[in-house]
Formats: sequence, structure tokens, C-alpha cells
Amino acid sequence: MAGLPSTARVVIIGGGAVGTSALYHLAKAGWTDCVLLEKNELTSGSTWHAAGNVPTFSSSWSLMNMQRYSTELYRGLAEAVDYPMNYHVTGSLRLAHTKERMQEFQRAKGMGRYQGMDIDIVGVDEIKRRYPFIETHDLKGALYDPSDGDIDPAQLTQALAKGARDMGARIIRFCPVTGVRRENDEWVVETAQGEIRCEIVVNAAGYRAAEVGKMFGREVPMMVMSHQYILFEEIPELAAWSREQGKKLPLLRDVDTSYYLRQEKNGMNLGPYERNCRAHWATHNDPMPDDFSFQLFPDDLDRLEHYLADAVARVPILGTAGLSKIINGPIPYTPDGNPLIGPMPGVPNAFEACVFTFGIAQGGGAGKVLAEWVTQGQTEWDMWSCDPRRFTSFAAAPDYCVAKGMEIYGNEYAIQFPRHAWPEGRDRKLSPIHDRIKALGARFDAYNGWERATWYAKDGDDISEEATLTFRREGPWQHRVREECLAVRDAAGILDLPGFSRFNLDGPGAAEWLSLQVTGLVPKPGRIGLVYFADDKGRIVTEMSVVRHDENLMTLITAAVAQWHDFEWLKSRMPKDAPFKLIDRTEEFATQILAGPNSRKILADVCDADLTLPWLTHQETKIAGRWAKLVRVSFAGELGWEIHTRVDDTAAIFDGICAAGQQNGLKPFGMYALDSLRLEKGYRTWKCDLSTDYSILQGGLERFVKWDKPDFRGKAALQNEKQQGVKKRFVTLVVENPGDCDAPSVSTLWHDGKIVGETTSGGWGHRIDKSIALGMLRADLAEPGTAIEVEIFGDRFQAVVQKDEPLWDPKNERLRA
Repeated sequence: MAGLPSTARVVIIGGGAVGTSALYHLAKAGWTDCVLLEKNELTSGSTWHAAGNVPTFSSSWSLMNMQRYSTELYRGLAEAVDYPMNYHVTGSLRLAHTKERMQEFQRAKGMGRYQGMDIDIVGVDEIKRRYPFIETHDLKGALYDPSDGDIDPAQLTQALAKGARDMGARIIRFCPVTGVRRENDEWVVETAQGEIRCEIVVNAAGYRAAEVGKMFGREVPMMVMSHQYILFEEIPELAAWSREQGKKLPLLRDVDTSYYLRQEKNGMNLGPYERNCRAHWATHNDPMPDDFSFQLFPDDLDRLEHYLADAVARVPILGTAGLSKIINGPIPYTPDGNPLIGPMPGVPNAFEACVFTFGIAQGGGAGKVLAEWVTQGQTEWDMWSCDPRRFTSFAAAPDYCVAKGMEIYGNEYAIQFPRHAWPEGRDRKLSPIHDRIKALGARFDAYNGWERATWYAKDGDDISEEATLTFRREGPWQHRVREECLAVRDAAGILDLPGFSRFNLDGPGAAEWLSLQVTGLVPKPGRIGLVYFADDKGRIVTEMSVVRHDENLMTLITAAVAQWHDFEWLKSRMPKDAPFKLIDRTEEFATQILAGPNSRKILADVCDADLTLPWLTHQETKIAGRWAKLVRVSFAGELGWEIHTRVDDTAAIFDGICAAGQQNGLKPFGMYALDSLRLEKGYRTWKCDLSTDYSILQGGLERFVKWDKPDFRGKAALQNEKQQGVKKRFVTLVVENPGDCDAPSVSTLWHDGKIVGETTSGGWGHRIDKSIALGMLRADLAEPGTAIEVEIFGDRFQAVVQKDEPLWDPKNERLRA
């Protein structure tokens, strides 16, 4: 075996399915000077004991894309690399017991169809025809996915490894990494076999990713779960059916009960995700061993008793089979269950491709995405759902990771309802007035760990978790949200908004540099402006509000969840010898939104600011004797101000405004109301309406493009797109007679029987009493008045394209009042 090379362009740490896929895809991209280091033998981590299921289903557009790509890759991989593999494309049936589950399936069917997959909804008779051994008396239907199946994880990994080697990449086994260090803008990777220098390092260490992360000073947000599946002996009836039909049964998932059941040769494989689950290596008394290669945990069958009994009742022939083997192995979880793929936060030229709960299903797509990140600095699909920077430092706390990981595992197949807030891991970051607004009836959800009020309940309202398990518009929140919206419309509302991400950009040349990064103009001193950042392809990276204090000092404000992403986007593009600096000041300041026609009267009672200053200005003042920055903008679309204060002054200022507001109809409002208000104005939200899936021009943001600037990032791509013609455009739709649900994101848009676009967000506008959808539509159909159809959970509803102006206050007269 050849020894360790002294240099490489990329070093990948970890030789499971994901690590080898990353190596394979890097080699396919022409980066063949890459080395994979594996502590033991390939597949020795979670890969070797994985069940090997390969579904395409997901409620996430990006994850579905990634999993779809995997199935397409695996179908031709054996022939492409000349390595035999057992890959059984059996199709699958995902069972539904409830109307809500059928709604989830209808949405997934629409997403899958948009991606070119033949996913379908089938009735009870069709379930029985495809799976004759099943009991169907309590089912509503099923989602049938013809592309689903299973693959041998070890063969998959070896095939990817062979393909990578054949293209010139190298794999060094039995070579544990012991440390890394930075020298002369290079990484030196220290191993048991010596050192290797490289430009880029990838952490693909699976359930050992946290251990590797510490070598870089990175706390990886993850934990490890014990996952069991049961193998059963041969079942004669099943063997006879398979011989007669010449195929295997479809993979069965009873998602409402929480298990999968798969034919394994002529026996079966039962894999539950049990509520009474167990974390491993989560305490000082249970440390991770130095080496757990090719090892399993002891059997713990008692945890699975309920699921086994349910599966036997569902498929009675299972009850005739003896148990052959129990597999109980470690699988890693992040706090939201999605993997980490992308730049390692805070670490130059380092990437993560780790913490995969479904590494076999996602491994092919993950390799593609990781290779794009490394070789191009950007990905084809917007991959925020997996971006490591979606978590900030609080999320790496071990107790948080364990609580969220166990919650995700025990609810692995749960429906993601839009108004449901998962209860574990809460109250991590609280506003100074959290207790005050809670006493006023606030219901909360977490935004990058910050607890924000979503709506305000009153005595007698149903605030149970069960009430939120619905896709329906109506719920105990709806009439309260309406009251909040109308208060903002007719009087005034106040919203506590902790966690706004804010960065100070300070020093000579800062404005000139920023001008090169944004498509439009940097505001003048004393003004605030909305700016957009494009990548080199002209796609939407992010938006920020720029508050310009003076010639060389600006505060950049962005979404709470964008904190690490946007900070790194800016920092990584600054010259190393820049005379200006970027400082994250998120933790130092708080924000309250005061909006509504009476907001000027309220502020006049508590401060001596010049409240006649126009829209998009800012000034300093004092409220209740405390410093405050008044910024004349309003995401609610009414006369209003953002009130920025030091965190410790939040309560005094809130109390002062509330006292003055008693005579002016002031009412607290929450994030649900704000979402309704912004939809009526056509305001976009980050990673819903604004993402790298769309260009600046597609996003309807050309008014924020200053074409006569000498240069800015993405200018050439945008000029070319403008010349060639924009293929899809951002539109506002009013949905006519929408039924009891509004359009969620990625609902398909139809015209003359063809899919012509998708929604990016939707909801009810309480000021106009209409269902609104924002979306991307084929450009030739984006004319006002065009009638199209919006598919909402399987049903199509008429919708009309609106003028390119707000639905509420189209001339912004109230906003500028």
C-alpha cells in the first residue's frame, strides 16, 4: 500500500458513504489531487450497520433534490465505475391514517412532480393490490414512490471509492487523524502515518465529527442516538409471492406509528423510531470509546415492543417469523435532524459533510453539494437547510443537542405543521422583557434560539400543542392575529424583536468596499437603505438594511437566523489588509417595532426626537432616560419606527412606550401578524422568497440594481440574464376561494395543465381579507390579471397575478405619512 502523500489539494477526514461520495464528486469535477483519510476500514462507522433505505420523500425542497439525485446516481453507478452493487428499486408505500397526513403527502407529490418524479397518491384498494399482506381497515391512503428502494451500504461506499481512485484520487485507510494546524495559509493534517499539507479540509467523520471539529476549534452541534432494527427469518408466504411475482414487496412506512418495514431477501426488516428513545455517549459516565469501528450497542428490544406489535397487526405474516438478528448502532443527529454540508463556521478553507441521519439516502447528493461548495464556492440548489451556519454557538450546548436530537428521533416521521412549535430545547435566549410579554399572553417560538412572541392569547383560548397540529388557516390564533393586524392598521402595535443580527462596518474605505458587494447604492449618512447581495451568478445571497451613521461607520442589520451566514459572507470577502473592520454586535442591542397611524403620537409623548423626519431616516433620542436609535422603516407597512436600544434598556423603553400607548390603542403583536402584514406589502423573507434558487432579476429586485455602477458582484451575470431574458419572475397572487388552507412554500403553480412555477410563501392578509401567495412564475405569465391555478395540498384553486405593487397601501402613502 502506498504511503501518505506529503501534499494534496483537499483532505477528507472520514471514509463512510458521504466521505467517499465527496471524494468521487471532487474527482468528477476535475479535482483529482484529493486524499481521503479513514481511521479504520471504509464503512467502519455508521455506514456499515445502516439499513440502506433510499427514499426520495422529504418535506424540504432541497433535501428532496439531494435524495432524488442520489437515486439517479445509484441507478447507474455500478456500470459507471464497474463495481457490482445490490440496489433494489422496489418502490414504497407511505401510509396515512389521517387527513393531515394525506395533505402532507399531496404537497410532497406536487414537489416531487415538479422535480420530475412520478410520486403519486393511492387509495386503500391500490395499497392492497401492491402489498397483499397488509391490513388496511384504518387507513386513508398512501403515498407511492416508485423510485424508493434499498442499497447495500458497503457496496455503495466501495463503488464510490473505486470510481474516485480510478480518476486519480487517493484513499489512505487505517490512518487516524490526530490533529490539524494552520501554517502559511495551509492546513497541516497530522496523522498516525505522518503529516499532509493541503489547501482545504473536509470533516466527513460521521458520528465522530464533533471530535474532529474540536481539532479546528469548532463545536459541532450534534449528538448520537441508538437506532435499532430487527431482521426476521424467512416467511414462506412471502417467499412464494416473490417467486410468483418476480420482485420484492414495496418498502412500507407506517409514518403515523413511526416505523418502516422492508422485505429482506425472503424475510423482513423492521426499523422503528421509538418515542422512548435513547441517546448514547451523552454524559461523562458514558464517554465515546476511542474506537467503535464495526461495533454495535447491546440489544434493547424492550423499547421496540409496541412497534413490533403494531407491525404484526399491520402485516400479520410478520408474526409467523422468528427473529434473526437485532442491529443496534450509533447514528448522529443535529438539533434539527438535517446534516451539516458547507463551510465550517469561523474556520477558513474548511468544510463539513457530516452528521447524516440518513447518510445512504442523502450521500450521493451530499457529495455533489460538497464538491460544488469546494470547487465553486456555491451550490446549484439553495442548501440553507443543511448549511452548518444555520446554527450559532448556543446550539452546540450538549444538553440542547441531546434534547433536540431525541425529540427529532422520536418524531422522525412527524408532520411539520406551520403553527407548531417543538417544545424541547426552548428558552435558550430570552428578551429582557420575555416575562412581561408572556404575562400579556404571548405564545412563543424560537428564531436562532431567540424566543419571540408569535401571537397573544387571551383567557379561554386553546393554547394546547394539539391545537397547532393542523394545516388549516383557522385555529385559536387566527382571530387574535386578526385583532393584532387591525390594531396596527387602525391605531398602533408594538413587537418585541430580540436577536436581529447586526454588524458594525467601520473604517476608511468601508463604504466603497460595500458598494462593490451590493447590487445597488449604499445609503448616505443619516439614511437607511435596503441592499441586496448577489453571488457571481447573480443569485440572491441575502438582503441587509444599512444604517449609515457617518462616512466611515455603518450598521448592517439582517435576519436573526442569518447571523453566522451573513457575517461570514462579508468577512470572507474583505481584503486581508483592509483598513476597516467588521464587528458582530448582535448580543449588545435589542429592537422593538412600533407601527401604526398613532405611533407618532406615542413617540411624541416619550421622546423629543424630530418625528417629522422622512421615511428611511434615523436619529438618536432618549426614551425613559435611555438612549435609543429611531429608524424610520416598517416591515408592517404602516407608519412606524424600529427602536434600537441597548439590551439592558429594553424594559424601561418598552414600559415607557406602553404607558404612552394606553390612550392611543397600542396593542402588542407577534410574528404571525407581522408575516400577514408583510405579505400584503409584498415584502420578501430570507430563505423563503429570497434564496440562491433565484436571481436578483427573477426576484423582482431590479429597482435595487444600479446598472451604472462601475462594478459589483454578479453584475456580468445579471447583465447577461437581462439581455437573454428573465425566464421566471416574482409575482404576488390573490387566491380566490382558497378553502381552509393558504398556500405553503413550494406549492406548484399551474396554467393550461402545465406546471409553470412555485410559491415561495403564503398566508392570509387580514387588512385586505384575502389569501395571498408570493411566488415565481414563468415570465410570459407574469402579467397582471393573468389567471393561473395554485395547488394547495392537492387541490387547485384559481389565482390572479397582481400588479407589481403592494396589495395594501399600493402608493406607500400610509408608510410615508
